[in-house]
Amino acid sequence: MDRNRQTGQPLNRPNDTLKLPTLPPSARLPFNRCNLPAVILGSLTYQKHPVPLEIDGIQDFHADLFRTLAGFPSHPERAQRFQDYMTVNFLLDELDEAGLTPGRGRKARANANYPRLVRGWSFDSDGREGAVLKRWVESRFGLLARHHAGSLLDRDGEAYQRYLTEGTRGLYATNALESQLDLLYTYCQYELAREFPDRAHLRLYRGINRMDEHEIQETCDDGLHRVLFNNLNSFTSHRERADEFGDYILEAEVPLPKVFFYNRLLPGMLKGEDEYVVIGGVYEVDIATL
Repeated sequence: MDRNRQTGQPLNRPNDTLKLPTLPPSARLPFNRCNLPAVILGSLTYQKHPVPLEIDGIQDFHADLFRTLAGFPSHPERAQRFQDYMTVNFLLDELDEAGLTPGRGRKARANANYPRLVRGWSFDSDGREGAVLKRWVESRFGLLARHHAGSLLDRDGEAYQRYLTEGTRGLYATNALESQLDLLYTYCQYELAREFPDRAHLRLYRGINRMDEHEIQETCDDGLHRVLFNNLNSFTSHRERADEFGDYILEAEVPLPKVFFYNRLLPGMLKGEDEYVVIGGVYEVDIATL
């Protein structure tokens, strides 16, 4: 990939904007809950020219939180303040006040919160927690899931019906779980902007075993590939780490606004330090084999 030698960012080749593929209609919804439609934020043009993404109303509704965070100089202090705010705002330690009544499902519902979803994704992105997160991406960004324990392209197929069922059950009787994810994403973007004030992309890597699970739209003359990713994906910031997950290594310049969560965001939540959970769409990537 051609890059500026000083910034490391991709260079625009002549007339690129005239031929960049858009997001196929089958991969997007006509509406979402953020400031850009899915056809734009899921396109290759957005990968090359990203702008901030904002979920409707979150910054304004939680403005006091972000004003408070601005007064803390260190990341650990801000992370602790954020977690405290989530606990109080969503009554995570006072579930009776949140409306959770005693019953058979009380324990399971008590654990249905944003830390549990993030940990569940890290353990198995094709599990129930993964289904909830992918459904959240569909709702907020309008990008349809392409894979969950199997291809989801057949809307009448068993895999798609199972995906809908798991996502629905994962949200049932929870305490504003999608709103928790809205604020988690917004806080992630706040921290990335502070850590990388002069950058628009991160160079990330994804190790895979089977290329047929990824939709390659086009192979370019320079050997790069234009790939339609699932609506939520795991990447790593270390190529050596990606080697452990497959025989193919996908290298991409990921726009900062497409990072939903990364392990260092909330210290102590996850064991690893290099995983990034990335919102999908069309990306131009370099594919290498081991």
